[in-house]
Amino acid sequence: MKSIENCVLYGIIDMMYIVPEQAVATTERLINGGVDILQLRAKEASHKAVIQLAEAILPVIRQTAVPLILNDHPELLREVDADGCHVGQDDLSVAEARLAAARPCLVGRSTHTIEQAEAATSDGADYIGYGPIFSTKTKPSASPVGLALLAELHERVRIPIFCIGGIKSTNLRTLLAAGSKRVCIVSDLLLATDIERHTANIKKQLDSSV
Repeated sequence: MKSIENCVLYGIIDMMYIVPEQAVATTERLINGGVDILQLRAKEASHKAVIQLAEAILPVIRQTAVPLILNDHPELLREVDADGCHVGQDDLSVAEARLAAARPCLVGRSTHTIEQAEAATSDGADYIGYGPIFSTKTKPSASPVGLALLAELHERVRIPIFCIGGIKSTNLRTLLAAGSKRVCIVSDLLLATDIERHTANIKKQLDSSV
């Protein structure tokens, strides 16, 4: 499995944007395009449906070193051979997520402030998501955190930080110039006409900025 420290492009199979029948093909396109880590997010799905989706895309992922993360549902790691889970501020703590998983796994945490990011680090998170950087249709009620604190955030937090929220190819350079090193992109990848090519172009920008 690829080390989280070596991951710069985080993709999400978000069932808000695709139907279950597209999950495997979309996974293949994102991986071929160069995502380093992939999350399965199915907010409205039952546990059974999440397990079925994960089991459908795992054969594709296991041909690579890309880690698979489940959004929420750390307890499903007892049944699914995914590599970790991601929890929000209103979900279980990092320690509770590890306990629910009942096995070694990656745990990521969503954060919206530097203080939350530092707390996640202290709690033992393997990485954090920070945002939303820009306004996003994925979470329309969330207020953007903007770019102003990115440099300070990266000085104070040493675990991998994936900026998320409204990030697109059109604003990526601005984000990188503000201090971001890693990004999580959702709709801009999933809704691209050519997912694989678009992903590859973004990955090239990220790799050239390191």
